[in-house]
Amino acid sequence: MTLDAIRPAEFPWFPYEGFTFCLGLTEGDNAWTSGHTAARFDPAVGKMTVAGSMEQQARIAYQKCLAILAGAGFGPEDVTRVSENITVAGLHAYEDAAGVRQELLGDRPTVRTVIVERLVRRAAWIEVELHAVKGGGSQLRAASEAREAGTWQASAITEGQDGTVYLPTVTPIDDQGEVVFPGDFVAQYRYVLEKADSLLESVGLTLGNAVTTYDYSTPETREVYRGTHRVRKELLGNNDAGVYPGAGGILMSNLHAPGALVAIDVTASRHPLELVNPGWSRYDTLTYAPGVKAGRTLFMSGFAALDMESQQAVHAGDLGAQAEVTFASILQLLAHAGLGPADLLETTEYCVESAVGDYKAVAEVRERLLGPPWPASTGALCHSLLRPEFLLEVFPTALYPAQADQA
Repeated sequence: MTLDAIRPAEFPWFPYEGFTFCLGLTEGDNAWTSGHTAARFDPAVGKMTVAGSMEQQARIAYQKCLAILAGAGFGPEDVTRVSENITVAGLHAYEDAAGVRQELLGDRPTVRTVIVERLVRRAAWIEVELHAVKGGGSQLRAASEAREAGTWQASAITEGQDGTVYLPTVTPIDDQGEVVFPGDFVAQYRYVLEKADSLLESVGLTLGNAVTTYDYSTPETREVYRGTHRVRKELLGNNDAGVYPGAGGILMSNLHAPGALVAIDVTASRHPLELVNPGWSRYDTLTYAPGVKAGRTLFMSGFAALDMESQQAVHAGDLGAQAEVTFASILQLLAHAGLGPADLLETTEYCVESAVGDYKAVAEVRERLLGPPWPASTGALCHSLLRPEFLLEVFPTALYPAQADQA
């Protein structure tokens, strides 16, 4: 089976052909949407616009995603994971968005909440992305009535496509709602990883099953970020193959609560893990892998404009040139894995806010290097990246064709 773009017969918000991303993808009993805001095409002004309160924006964003899923025969009951990008400006109204989600989806899916600097449409406060499996996948642990220590909100733990297990966003917040280890980034980082481990243990897994750890921290942590290496080396890679997960690190000016210096999204798999590396020696001493194959899924680290041999950031100040290097590295990893652009399942792009004026250059690179059916894609703006020269970081995921397709 191969990935197919979802093309709903009715999608009144904007004409969706011609972009370098699809509305969503489907394969068999699985579906993934791109990230969607409340943006709609306004013929009166001839461009996309966003307006309304958080509740109104969330309702439109969810309506769009559910319309896409419906176009492939999926319903709200099939949603396994929700990702919500909430802007710093919109964080105060987050509960209004959560109320819309609860109304439309109940408490079955895992919920991840990423606090982002802003979205590409400046007036947008929320962006929503859904994963779905016919029948809703497996709910491994139901949402509790109250938020558990370490998690941002009460959320289920679910197993979606291909044995993939989703955790809710983990934060350094205890069960009293207080931030732990104030001012100590490395201690908070240990806390969130240990909490992720305990969540995985509650469903029969451990951090040794982790395939990606995407963390979000604040600009002041950049100077001490190296301190996480020892923590990751101790807690991650403890599996039969000694494979570390893919990883990415994004900086936002604020996170989920005042004093929170880090939040993390962990994805795990029930399949054995296999390292995928084209021969990039830089990863030999790092606590993350460029790619991890688990079942039919290729999970990858975040990629930016890095020369893999010299380990130097390249093309400072040029977003288009950085995008070229970034996607070339992704395609090199895909080719090593026996895959190509058509096997890209998802891309999440984080662009530094100061470079957003040149963001169209990224679409131009995608148009040249990628192709139909186009990956499901989500884009958000961050404060900065771990290397200050970087303007763009991309988190990709790919799917190996089913054996029948490979024969």
